[in-house]
Amino acid sequence: MIQQISDSELEIMKIIWGNPEKVTLFPYIMDGLASRGRPCQKNTLIVLLSRLMNKGFLSARKIGRRNEYTTLVSETEYQTAQTKNFLDKIYEGSVKGLVSNLIMGDLLAEEEYEELKKLLEKGKENE
Repeated sequence: MIQQISDSELEIMKIIWGNPEKVTLFPYIMDGLASRGRPCQKNTLIVLLSRLMNKGFLSARKIGRRNEYTTLVSETEYQTAQTKNFLDKIYEGSVKGLVSNLIMGDLLAEEEYEELKKLLEKGKENE
């Protein structure tokens, strides 16, 4: 089971998931946080990265004096787990309840609604 992570940890993971390189270095994360308007102290970032490793999201390999971080959980895996958790918690597992709420609550733009319709139709065709 994929654990939930804090907002600060998620911000770090988004930076790492967005890195086109296979491994991510500490300065890349620091720069990413700063560019998102969320600068972080070095020691705070070290603690957050350590937590992410303990939760099974990252592995680190020490190369000289620096760590190379590699993701162990993909962004899609995390999104899927969190979506399922949200559905179970809020809608008792009912996807219909969620979609109905999005439509009835006027939370979908017209183009999003049309895209969802196409996805649903495409899914039915593949059955």
